[in-house]
Amino acid sequence: MRVEAGVNSLYGTQRSQATVGRSASSTSFSAVLSASQAGASQPNSTKQADFTSMSRQELRDWTNSQIRSGEMSLDDSRPFMAMSMKIPISGGLGGELSAGSDDTQYNFTQKVRDGIQGALSRGDGTTLKMLESAMQIMQKHQGQTIGVDVRA
Repeated sequence: MRVEAGVNSLYGTQRSQATVGRSASSTSFSAVLSASQAGASQPNSTKQADFTSMSRQELRDWTNSQIRSGEMSLDDSRPFMAMSMKIPISGGLGGELSAGSDDTQYNFTQKVRDGIQGALSRGDGTTLKMLESAMQIMQKHQGQTIGVDVRA
């Protein structure tokens, strides 16, 4: 039995799909992403976390993605989930108003500041600690990319 390491003439002129269309210096993913965003027909193809102007549903979606990715614990998510809720003053059996149908943009950063001031005035150390932690999380993530619209 004879085994050769030579190139089979049938496949000798073919290249793998991974190398087709590539230059010698491979382009990074971020460079390709930036280039595709620059040529995108939609000017706002990336979405960034902006806690000064965010709907309740956007805050809820951001919080859930932080929990799923392991960036945030369930305990740390409590103030964010509370801020994403809207319960009518009348209460009743209706409960929470749907976040998905409310497009109102809220300044959650200011809501946390107001909550901190309220906790200080009441001497509520537990709430103060929770809201200060939420403020640190918001400051850390403010302006970070939270989504990319890849539709052309």
